[in-house]
Amino acid sequence: MSSSGWCPAETGGACAIVSRRLAALESAGEASSRAGHVLTALAPSVSRRPVPEATVGRLPLYLRALVDLAARGEGTISSETLASAAGVNSAKVRKDLSYLGSYGTRGVGYDVAYLLHQVRRELGLTQDWPVLIAGAGNLGHALSNYRGFGQRGFRVVAIVDVDPAKVGERIGDLRVERLDDLARVVDEHQVAIGVICTPGEAAQEVADRMVAAGLRSILNFAPAVIAVGSDVSVRKVDLSTELQILAYYEQRKAALEAVASGTDAASVTLAAFPAVGR
Repeated sequence: MSSSGWCPAETGGACAIVSRRLAALESAGEASSRAGHVLTALAPSVSRRPVPEATVGRLPLYLRALVDLAARGEGTISSETLASAAGVNSAKVRKDLSYLGSYGTRGVGYDVAYLLHQVRRELGLTQDWPVLIAGAGNLGHALSNYRGFGQRGFRVVAIVDVDPAKVGERIGDLRVERLDDLARVVDEHQVAIGVICTPGEAAQEVADRMVAAGLRSILNFAPAVIAVGSDVSVRKVDLSTELQILAYYEQRKAALEAVASGTDAASVTLAAFPAVGR
């Protein structure tokens, strides 16, 4: 664990602001329970009661908004303002933050620096997470070179591939290693998260190898559904599915506009999207 992992490069000036504010909270002795949290600011922690999955999915939205607010030097924020920045309603914000032990102060709101720390801690961003990428194709190249991961505490430490032509290739500071060496690589780099960037037909085998090597968190970019045990967390990112969903909404908007203007919706839809539905 990195003792500075809670304050990534992405925050820029916000980092110094948050550090000063946390120090002020401690020295001023504001709210004993709050001070207790500040004293353990550099220790990873998980709230005592389980946080619903939907709430976990919204925490990164709150984090992004809080980082922006801290960078602007904002000291406090209301649930209404945070809700607007995150695109949810204020009641949902208050409910979500209550799982973190943050209830705010009536008439004042939430302390930005302290809430930023709480959200980062709950998301596990107070430490570095070594990441391994399986698949050295175009997507694997792009992800391994993406500096945003490192700025957020996710270090890409290895990339593996089954293609002998790719093994040994340099991608940034990394050298592509053999998929057959996955277990050794995971152990050597203490990998915490595996990312699958392979063709769909290879995804299940790669997932099985990751699990056998001890990985319990997998991000799957492959166009395939993988089956894993209940003790393994899998998040799937399917770009083609997301584009198809956007195509649906674009088609629907075109049809509604056609109805409003008195034009035949079916002809407008087919003209705008000749390949859709054919």
